[in-house]
Amino acid sequence: MDPLMAVLCLLPLYPGLATAALSCPKNVNISGGSFTLSNGWSPGSILTYSCPLGSYPYPVATRLCKSNGQWQIPRSTRLTKAICKPSHCPNPGISVGAVRTGSRFGLGDKVRYRCSSNLVLTGSAERECQDDGVWSGTEAICRQPYSYDFPEDVAPALGTSFSHLLATTNPIQQKKNNLGRKIQIQRSGHLNLYLLLDASQSVSKDDFEIFKDSASHMVDRIFSFEIKVSVAIITFASKPKIIMSVLDDRSRDVTEVENSLRNINYKDHENGTGTNIYEALHAVYIMMNNQMNRLRMNPVAWQEIRHAIILLTDGKSNMGGSPKVAVDNIKEVLNINQKRKDFLDIYAIGVGSLQVDWKELNNLGSKKDGERHAFILKDVQALSQVFEHMLDISQLTDPICGVGNMSANASAQERTPWHVTIKPKSQETCRGALISDQWVLTAAHCLSNAEDRTLWRVSVGDPNFQGSKEFQIEKAEISPGFNVFSKKNQGIPEFYGDDIALLKLTQKVKMSTHARPICLPCTVGANLALRRLPGSTCRDHEKELLNQVSIPAHFVALNGDKLNINLKTGSEWTNCVKVVSKDKTTFPNLTDVREVVTDQFLCSGTQGDDSPCKGESGGAVFLERRLRFFQVGLVSWGLYNPCGSSSKNSRKPAPHGKVPRDFHINLFRLQPWLRQHLEGILNFVPL
Repeated sequence: MDPLMAVLCLLPLYPGLATAALSCPKNVNISGGSFTLSNGWSPGSILTYSCPLGSYPYPVATRLCKSNGQWQIPRSTRLTKAICKPSHCPNPGISVGAVRTGSRFGLGDKVRYRCSSNLVLTGSAERECQDDGVWSGTEAICRQPYSYDFPEDVAPALGTSFSHLLATTNPIQQKKNNLGRKIQIQRSGHLNLYLLLDASQSVSKDDFEIFKDSASHMVDRIFSFEIKVSVAIITFASKPKIIMSVLDDRSRDVTEVENSLRNINYKDHENGTGTNIYEALHAVYIMMNNQMNRLRMNPVAWQEIRHAIILLTDGKSNMGGSPKVAVDNIKEVLNINQKRKDFLDIYAIGVGSLQVDWKELNNLGSKKDGERHAFILKDVQALSQVFEHMLDISQLTDPICGVGNMSANASAQERTPWHVTIKPKSQETCRGALISDQWVLTAAHCLSNAEDRTLWRVSVGDPNFQGSKEFQIEKAEISPGFNVFSKKNQGIPEFYGDDIALLKLTQKVKMSTHARPICLPCTVGANLALRRLPGSTCRDHEKELLNQVSIPAHFVALNGDKLNINLKTGSEWTNCVKVVSKDKTTFPNLTDVREVVTDQFLCSGTQGDDSPCKGESGGAVFLERRLRFFQVGLVSWGLYNPCGSSSKNSRKPAPHGKVPRDFHINLFRLQPWLRQHLEGILNFVPL
């Protein structure tokens, strides 16, 4: 037998022979350094570069020999020759009012800061140049003792307090090493959130109520993501009082947690005149120690819990000794070291008109590279803006619905990540909404022209970032009841009943901060988002979402802005639609307005409402409940186009004598059709 054929015959019996024949190329030298191999040149071997002190491997420190005999090249790097690059940090700068000692910025060099006059230093008094070219600690800022942080300044500096649940930065946006990492939400792991509320005499009753409101907001937002979280609540003055422990089953129930917060009484500490932050943190340490002992038979579960302490205080600790001792004990019980530093974060936050001890507040917060953990904010609204920036859902890879970034400083697409553009080959036409990771809901009239739909594209994500992607349409489902000319013989030139369609994309959409489905009412996902009990019905959802005669809602404009409308129901709906019969230009022979505006439509466009432009048809009409977003309708038709013939989104008020009215398909009225086509895609609750 031919020797080569003999070897080939042996391969099925000895698969190792195939692997042995492969090896990775040996042209991997690093200029100025050396390397080691974990398993020679064979697949699976890890190559590790080493450099002399004062330099570091660039562009990567390690490489993997893949099963195909090629070296792995990380996506974030360009193919380039490995070198030992001198460690050198950028000039750390000097803030106004600060004095810096140290002018060398090489590896291991340190700079120190102090403040002149009566200013208070926040951030790190000492910073060291590290081997990755980044300064340790946080920027040193000198400030007036009682000045506020602005949310837009705080946002970039916030850090990884809820890691593992909250992980790496948004992959769509460019990373900047000098910014703190974003807090991100993901399904795996468990978070213990400890809320410590200062009720001492230096905090007024009004400010304590602000603390309660702030804590309630943070709890509400964290639970809105449906992640695994346990909340502890501790109030303190001279002594701490444990309102709720993470060991309590109620700590995982948002209703129980919020009830406990609501029922806290400022007078519980009226006999305590001091501020004992040490004892408050020590109570957290005892709680952690008890949980560790409870999980002694499952040490892995204990090691995987992340811990975030949020201390709402004025920082005026005046008894009990240094809080640092309690923090050191906490670090010990959590085994916090360089590899586990993200398992603990301590935030010290003042909210309200507090006379804050800035130095103490700064000392209490965690010290992490490029991050800040101590702030004073003017009110709950400012805190909500800051807290929103701490939450990044880029690691929330399952299609949980109705999650948007609620910060005013977020991009338009981050605020409404379900919003998509539907366009033919040449021009934009309509809008739509992601309702799952592969289905888009839009208006039927968007698809009524004869152009070959294989040329159409659905654009998902933010067009201003690389994360925007165009998808082809695998199939379109158009309501069979839709026929725009069905009532032409009745003198009604156009009729938009059943103006609804579904598009299936050829690929699934990768979930990110810029692409995520909206909640569709009457689904199990919406039921969870509304925090309703199992067994709730579609009718229950309608009562909760459309529970007024005038309901504030939104749609997305051509430029991505979220615009405001008021949806009319009941008697207000009747008044809203009356205008149609008066529009003799559009409907010259109309005698019964219900021939045009059936109960399938929600009505808007009264005083103060924005009106959709041509090109915004098919987009979601949505509203917010429980810090989540729900689509109750879709933009269908209207009496007035505020953009006229222009597509530049320059809205103009209706001229004298022209009354705007806008009509949106009511998704509660199209439930049978939606259930027919989305069975197995979405889980529906009973009608």
